[in-house]
Amino acid sequence: MQAQAAFPGALTIRFLDVGQGDAVLITSPEGKSVLYDGGRSEPRLQTLLRQYEVQTLDLVAASHADADHITGLIPAVSLYKPRFFLNNGLAGTTQTWRKLVTAAQQAGTQGLVARDQIINLGSVKLTVLAPPPGMPGNEQNLNSVGLLVQYGAFRALMTGDSETPETAGWLKKYPASTLGPIDVYKSIHHGAANGDNTTWLAAVRPRNVVVSVGPNNYGHPTATALNLYKSVGAVTWRTDQMGTVTITVQPSGAYTITTEKGRSAQGQATGAGVSPAPRPASMVPSPPASAVPSSVNYANCAAVRAAGKSPLLRGQPGYSTKLDRDGDGRACE
Repeated sequence: MQAQAAFPGALTIRFLDVGQGDAVLITSPEGKSVLYDGGRSEPRLQTLLRQYEVQTLDLVAASHADADHITGLIPAVSLYKPRFFLNNGLAGTTQTWRKLVTAAQQAGTQGLVARDQIINLGSVKLTVLAPPPGMPGNEQNLNSVGLLVQYGAFRALMTGDSETPETAGWLKKYPASTLGPIDVYKSIHHGAANGDNTTWLAAVRPRNVVVSVGPNNYGHPTATALNLYKSVGAVTWRTDQMGTVTITVQPSGAYTITTEKGRSAQGQATGAGVSPAPRPASMVPSPPASAVPSSVNYANCAAVRAAGKSPLLRGQPGYSTKLDRDGDGRACE
């Protein structure tokens, strides 16, 4: 099927076929775009962005710092110079992570540490699911950043490579009405056995599950995950078998799912007939919903280091531009 650009006047979500990895391109009816993860191949992602005629990226987001999620973000940042780079605030330890940070600095892209906040993408609302409290700081999967996409009555949910402790944390934090039902849901961790679980899916209640997966030695997607999706009545879509999966959502809530290899289906979002209220076509992250201590002030970097808080990332309590001499969003490095 010949690639098409985003559909004007509709929300378009593409689960890109990047092989074994995740990359989701979200384009609002106003033409604003977000790339959530970028897969593990720079050339592959670059080709796909051009294939789908992406003109601008307003935001790139890394669910976490693993290479199969962030490698493709490097050319995305270099080519499109997005305004924001949303991430979990945990620096990766790989050369790929350092290359991505360098590309973001050169592009003038501002780091945005995930907190409970809403980002308006034109008439589309993006709710950031920050890692819940108590996740170990050395576990990238357990600090995956989730993204709830809402357009009128339509809802899609992506949660990176989360594992059961993180989904359990979200279940404590969010009411069931926030999490589900979900019209289109990205399978956790490419269908790994330690991602989706019965309790979580009972809250999410997905109608369609997209498994972003390619040839791999991990056994993804596992029979455990596929049976879970079947048990909750969800229809499963796989990028390794169907290529890129595209969801097009009309203002009425009617949506169409098509795949690169020809399979298609139609659906109606929860709360059918509810039209999205027009909103300005601007992308402005809202203040964190949860209270952030504002009284934390450090006189200098020595004080920051003494408090064991170095480096301070932009958005964290105590961060200030006077401590961030190179303006890269990391103070007292």
